[in-house]
Amino acid sequence: MYSIILFISGPEILFIGLIVLLVFGADKIPEITRGLGRGIRQVKDATEDIKSEIKKSAEKQGIDTKSIKKEIDDVKDQMDELTGSIRRK
Repeated sequence: MYSIILFISGPEILFIGLIVLLVFGADKIPEITRGLGRGIRQVKDATEDIKSEIKKSAEKQGIDTKSIKKEIDDVKDQMDELTGSIRRK
């Protein structure tokens, strides 16, 4: 979700805000933002719960998650090195 926000500039955010204000009115915006905030929090909590369950399950089966994560990070770094030179050209 955050990657989408990174591609929106300031004027675009203001335009979207103006449209939201016109459609819903000033009195409904706090309710809408609270609802969005709760929804985002629930998604984050669910994601963390899933991650912790996967980690617990892997540890019960004797899988070393730290070494796997290190290997994945190493591969990511190698890919970044490869694609970085391609992106610059």
